[in-house]
Amino acid sequence: MPTILIVEDEPKMQRLLELNLKEEGYDTHSAADAEAGLNILRQEKIDLVLTDLKLPGMNGLEFLQAVKRTNAAIPVVLVTAYGSVETAVEAMKAGASDYVLKPFSMEEIKLILRKELDVRSLREENRTLREALGRRYEFKNIVGRSNAMQEVLAKVEQVAPTNSTVLLGGESGVGKDMIARAIHQHSRRAAGPFIKINCTAIPENLLESELFGYEKGAFTGAVAAKPGKFELADKGTIFLDEIGDVPGSTQVKLLRVLQEREFERLGGTKTLKVDVRVVAATNQDLRAALEEGTFREDLYYRLNVVPISIPPLRQRKEDIPYLADFFLERFTRESGKNLAGITPAAMKVLTDFHWPGNVRELENIIERAVVMANGEKVDVGDVQLDTAPARLPATDGTEAPFLPEGMTLEEHEDELIREALRRTAGNKSQAARILGLSRNALRYRLTKIGVPDEAEESS
Repeated sequence: MPTILIVEDEPKMQRLLELNLKEEGYDTHSAADAEAGLNILRQEKIDLVLTDLKLPGMNGLEFLQAVKRTNAAIPVVLVTAYGSVETAVEAMKAGASDYVLKPFSMEEIKLILRKELDVRSLREENRTLREALGRRYEFKNIVGRSNAMQEVLAKVEQVAPTNSTVLLGGESGVGKDMIARAIHQHSRRAAGPFIKINCTAIPENLLESELFGYEKGAFTGAVAAKPGKFELADKGTIFLDEIGDVPGSTQVKLLRVLQEREFERLGGTKTLKVDVRVVAATNQDLRAALEEGTFREDLYYRLNVVPISIPPLRQRKEDIPYLADFFLERFTRESGKNLAGITPAAMKVLTDFHWPGNVRELENIIERAVVMANGEKVDVGDVQLDTAPARLPATDGTEAPFLPEGMTLEEHEDELIREALRRTAGNKSQAARILGLSRNALRYRLTKIGVPDEAEESS
């Protein structure tokens, strides 16, 4: 039951209130003056204050103001025999929840207290609900306001304080390295090193020595001992990017590090212990690699403790305007240009594109647009997208896919039409000509993609 603080200087009235409220099921604390009441507030969890307006020393209004400074959410009900409209208004302005005149009935007091406690409970529920609904997970240098990215960032917040191994999945360019850094920066290891190694960028015969180090004389050219990335990452985090490309021989040593936190340098016999958290990332389907036998099943399950899949940019297009503005601010600052933003037309070009290169491609496009821009804002002509059509597949199936990655035939056609309009500065007759369409055929397709058909342009 709620706890009520009674502040009343008349002993008989104080006792009467205590007995009746306890019979109602409330817990009570009592004080004969405001100072004693404030001391109780500092020491106990109080749900409501019932106080006389006329008190010795600090009066009831001053006490009310002091209570609100201590905890503005606590409802305060004032009781007085010297009531008037003016004092009631003054009390309400000061934050009183209600105002009762003596003489009063105990039923009246109980009714008011129930009402105020119910109101407080509803306010608490509403506040909690608003916080739950309105909360946005934010991490430095990560832009992710879409629902898809908010789910990712929520997982990051959950997993970061732990020591669990994390496996990040997603296409190239989605920002796996940024998520890995966020996990490290919000972990208990944030003061330790963050070591990143791209497993694809290192030749297969050198990867093991890069990860685990080597002793002097371990191979030709090893004129001195060198620590590996795992040693350098001790007490911190190691980020293994493109883990799917690690050769089988190195996978065995990785498994041992994950299981036992120990290894030997290449050419060495001394066992080294490390305290390292592993975050791995891949743009491959590791389950398919398991079936093909190119990736160890036991290593996969050691890495896949907490999987986080990062969606491609085309699946979270609501993030594009925020990302574009984020990159624009950075590149204008670095270049010294004074650009006021991106025009709505240019932003529509960005949001309509399919982004096969994801966030990294968007970053590059904005950097290029800043370089090319001559006006006050980045405009359509400054946005140069890579819209080169994909090559047809060869007979042996080794060439690129028939359509750009992630695009349907209809989406690809729509993009070609938009590109034709960009190249002809919006002249629909010229756009129809370079597309090999009649003016009416183009008009029909423009209607489908939501581009208004204006008066016929001159060719």
